[in-house]
Amino acid sequence: MRCVVCGTGMTTQPENYRYTESGLPHVILRDVEVSRCPQCGEIEVAIPQIEDLHRAIAHALLRKPTRLTPEEIQYLRTYLAWSGAELAAHMGTTPETVSRWEHGATPIGKTADRLLRLVVATRLPGSADVLETLRGITATERPQSIRLSLARDQDGWHAAFPVVTL
Repeated sequence: MRCVVCGTGMTTQPENYRYTESGLPHVILRDVEVSRCPQCGEIEVAIPQIEDLHRAIAHALLRKPTRLTPEEIQYLRTYLAWSGAELAAHMGTTPETVSRWEHGATPIGKTADRLLRLVVATRLPGSADVLETLRGITATERPQSIRLSLARDQDGWHAAFPVVTL
């Protein structure tokens, strides 16, 4: 494989990759192919089954024991392919409220957090355990991010559990 920037041959090897493109700061993909250009430093990452990966991230967010962070709310809204106005309409709130949740001006309330998780869960296969998870969500005032480590096997992407809150 040649570098698209300078044309030099790239070296490829499996690495752990911080998947910041998800919009979440603490998502690590284990053993994905990363190609690096020794000349200019360009990096290319091959992420197979990306829809399955996004589904695994969404599923992991549903199972975290604390309320959703602004980045996680935005990730789940994007996963649903909804605008802020569409999410607001489904949640029975205003677009301004959704914007405040996503920008961290106002933390999402406990009830709205659970409703968002339920909406996402209805779209995810294998989410029957989400209702039990919802019972255990703590009502802490400060939402906490989670650190996700995801690996792929013959069945697709899977988050490593237990989920670690930061």
